[in-house]
Amino acid sequence: MMLHDVADATRQYISLLAGDQREHAIREVTDDDLRHRWAYTPGERPGLVLGELRRDQRKAVHGMLATVLSPHAYAQAAAVMALEDVLDHREGGSRDRHSGDYWTVLFGTPGGDEPWGWRVEGHHLSVNVVVADGRVSATPFFLGANPSRVTYRGRVVSQPLRLEEELVRELLDRMGPTARRLAVVSDTAPHDIRTGNAPRIAPSDPVGVTPAQLGKPAGELLVDIVRLYLDRLAFELADDEFAALDPDRLHFSWEGSLRRGEGHYYRVQGPELLIEYDNTANEANHVHTVWRRHSGDFGADLLAAHYDTSRHTVARGVAQNG
Repeated sequence: MMLHDVADATRQYISLLAGDQREHAIREVTDDDLRHRWAYTPGERPGLVLGELRRDQRKAVHGMLATVLSPHAYAQAAAVMALEDVLDHREGGSRDRHSGDYWTVLFGTPGGDEPWGWRVEGHHLSVNVVVADGRVSATPFFLGANPSRVTYRGRVVSQPLRLEEELVRELLDRMGPTARRLAVVSDTAPHDIRTGNAPRIAPSDPVGVTPAQLGKPAGELLVDIVRLYLDRLAFELADDEFAALDPDRLHFSWEGSLRRGEGHYYRVQGPELLIEYDNTANEANHVHTVWRRHSGDFGADLLAAHYDTSRHTVARGVAQNG
């Protein structure tokens, strides 16, 4: 049912586009260079920008996002977009930021047997969706926030990515000193997520601590943290991703200071999973988070399976006709 909702929401958006808009909005799903060219920094993107769309068109883009994201992750994404105006005000308008500076590009269209997808992207937000043979892929999935916290008299007023920090601090508190020595692999945090906006990532040697080394309570919390990232997707999609997870092969590592308000970074690795979190810039008030899949980013696994099946179907047809 969820897949139908995603397709219907995408069709609704397309139906509202004028002819010249469609030319800019829709690209080929086979344009791998464009599909893999993603970013989370400010700047123009291919496709149509929200700020120049009509109200009903903007609402349709949000409708697409809301079908793929879980309710809480959609709220996070909306908050991240709204923070552009807050950041612009803090900077005195020097970089001319605006909450309408988010772009939508479609890769193919729903209907028929061919794969299709879309991306919604701008500063601190990138959601990459591919649909093939009834399955949905949605990584890389990036959320960031600047400012990550807005406070009043020391109390937090706004913090869209609060749980992504608090659950991990709880994990560090819950693990014993031996496990913490394994988990903290550096006293200095990197200035950003290590993989940046690389179009492809390869599995790297895992570092840090495993669930077995953490013990049951802390090990279960590590799995909960991974589930937090997977649950950014609509629950049906998140359940499928979680079912494919091998919790025993996870590794967690931390870099940087353990003190609040100081730069820190963490990473969770699995055979088909990479989660990165970085909070170092702007006096540790500027968060970047990403969830990626080594063989599945940009729907690579779904597309490979689709085209492999198509080739075999064509080959069988040729053989039978011959």
